[in-house]
Amino acid sequence: MRPARLKSRLRRFAQETEGYVTLEVAIMIPALFVLFAAAWVYFDVIRQQAINQKANYAIGDMISRETDPVNSTYMDNAYRLLGLLTRNVVTPDPATGLHSSDLRVSVAEYNANNQTYKLIWSAARGDYPELTNGDMDDYLSRLPVLMNKAQLVIVETWEDYHPIFRVGLDAFEIRTYSFTHPRYASQVLWEGQNNGWGNGDQDAPGNSLCNNNAENATDCTNEDGTNNVEPNKKNRSHGG
Repeated sequence: MRPARLKSRLRRFAQETEGYVTLEVAIMIPALFVLFAAAWVYFDVIRQQAINQKANYAIGDMISRETDPVNSTYMDNAYRLLGLLTRNVVTPDPATGLHSSDLRVSVAEYNANNQTYKLIWSAARGDYPELTNGDMDDYLSRLPVLMNKAQLVIVETWEDYHPIFRVGLDAFEIRTYSFTHPRYASQVLWEGQNNGWGNGDQDAPGNSLCNNNAENATDCTNEDGTNNVEPNKKNRSHGG
């Protein structure tokens, strides 16, 4: 075919406005469907990530407000709350035995002298294990510098996300992370843990609330000064 004739036919084809709507729809619908599916999947990923992060914040804020010790029942209910907020099942898959959602809560204390964090306690629900003190080095770059002996509540969640449509995005894990300073007390205790002020319960040694924890300190009175300890006088009396 001569070049002139080929150009003429191409020009006529470009100027032609007649066609079959059915054929055009058959060509465009699959492309539009793929674009719609891709847009929906990526939007759903962003939405689910935001839902998980908000659920993380809610659990962290809830635990940071506790003044009573946290226990296993509390953690079980926090895990159920995570499933409710993120619309995930918190029971293991019968086929694989794995959980689609995981929760880990840890409390760490900052040491200003050597600029490190020490793990106070950690509790996990799902497939991820509890943190150990050796894991805290990996978290140091993600935690703030605090006053000496200040504590943080660290909340971590995971969700196995499986896209409905296959549009170039494979199944992956959504992870969220947050840390919160205890709000109404200087620490959030695990049940049975010594709080450093006494034996951690209402029955202090010697039946004295003054030897017990900080929340009972307001119950102590010393108006007559009989509870005062004066080391200098004490030393002088032994010397005499």
